[in-house]
Amino acid sequence: MVFVTGPLYSGKKTFVKEWMHWDEETLSRNAVWDVQELAAGCGDLEQLAQQLSQKQVVIAAEVGGGIVPASAQERAAREAAGRLACLLAKRADAVIRVFCGIPTVLKGEIAL
Repeated sequence: MVFVTGPLYSGKKTFVKEWMHWDEETLSRNAVWDVQELAAGCGDLEQLAQQLSQKQVVIAAEVGGGIVPASAQERAAREAAGRLACLLAKRADAVIRVFCGIPTVLKGEIAL
């Protein structure tokens, strides 16, 4: 599994489609995105990470930057998203961070 992360609207899905030569339909079959939203309220992040890592590509937005949320619920959701990202990165064969549409390989070796 390849884990792709980066800020919101940084070009993660576009990068994956171009890199893998996928159209939208192929992306939908082989990848899952916005997984940070699945973490909120999840009782078993390990199981969720295991389930998600069955896809060829997993895409998540970074959520740790910016202003700390005021509500405890929003802070817990952000914490869960960060923990899920760590679990996914650990399971991944490669981790790629996309910033301003530019991919940087953080883990593994892939041809870009």
